[in-house]
Amino acid sequence: MITPTEQVPLDRSFFDRPVLEIAPDLLGRTLVRTTPDGTVTLRLTEVEAYDGPNDPGSHAYRGRTDRNAVMFGPPGHTYVYFTYGMWFCLNLVCGPEGTASGVLLRGGEITTGADLARAHRPTSRKDSDLAQGPARLATALAVDRALNGADACAPGGPLRMLTGTPPPAGTVRSGPRTGVGGAGADHPWRYWIDGDPTVSPYRAHAPRKRR
Repeated sequence: MITPTEQVPLDRSFFDRPVLEIAPDLLGRTLVRTTPDGTVTLRLTEVEAYDGPNDPGSHAYRGRTDRNAVMFGPPGHTYVYFTYGMWFCLNLVCGPEGTASGVLLRGGEITTGADLARAHRPTSRKDSDLAQGPARLATALAVDRALNGADACAPGGPLRMLTGTPPPAGTVRSGPRTGVGGAGADHPWRYWIDGDPTVSPYRAHAPRKRR
């Protein structure tokens, strides 16, 4: 259950900062997803930062496209993309408007609405893997492209970020991002809560083989 002190929505100014400050600061925060079927809440335990034009791993590295246009908009909105022809991934737009930086939400603990999350992810073997990884997180929360551009700071919106409870001091770790190749492979911009069972396993980039 979310306590009253954890229910305060994050202000847009929280997201109007450098992405490398915001990403670790999102750990422990509460994400609320409301649908006609009910509400699921999640405590963020793992994220990755992407620094737009300064980052070869970012979707915005080569400029604005129809796909990434929301990343160039105001901070505090959602960027949802489809990957591998199968999965959606959820990001939060950060930094001043026009900078196109963002944070990929990689993992979290379902804190309320677990039955609904299980219905979204019936193949899940245990609750700790319901949102363990970005595709699982989006699936557990019923996130798709219809949420692209949603305002995560708006009261009563379908997806909202609340203050939550930051993790204890000394428990936040950082390292290379999962599956990122090229010049962005060595950036230690993945952040997670040490020892949390909902954090996804690290996987190095593996180039696709041409057939």
